[in-house]
Amino acid sequence: MSGTMGVMACGAAAMLLLTLGLRDATTVRRLHRHGIRTRGVVVDNVRVRSGDSGPTWAPVIAFADRRGHRVEFTTRMRGSGMNLPTGREVPVVYLAHDPQAARVLMWRHMTGPVVFLLAGSAIFLSFGVTIVLL
Repeated sequence: MSGTMGVMACGAAAMLLLTLGLRDATTVRRLHRHGIRTRGVVVDNVRVRSGDSGPTWAPVIAFADRRGHRVEFTTRMRGSGMNLPTGREVPVVYLAHDPQAARVLMWRHMTGPVVFLLAGSAIFLSFGVTIVLL
């Protein structure tokens, strides 16, 4: 009985992460095809989580959309190597109808979340398969 519950839990987690990963991949594809490209500036780095390994910082990017409104967003990809120094100018891409969903137009910030979600899905799926085989 506990094996069945483990398989179901791992399967549900894998499906959730797979769904989120595919949704994020669709967003990235839409940004590449229909996104408006502009330049933004890193205006701040904010603490988003404090753990055993120390605080995690996320850059806050500001840019002007087509209408001239100032838009600020925080990158989705966080962790070591993902920080951007304050004052740095970065390429930004956003959809005209949703500038708040902008992303920094760098490989690690565009596809990083997709890769981690799909990798997490694969890990949970492999745990479920392992439980079935044992």
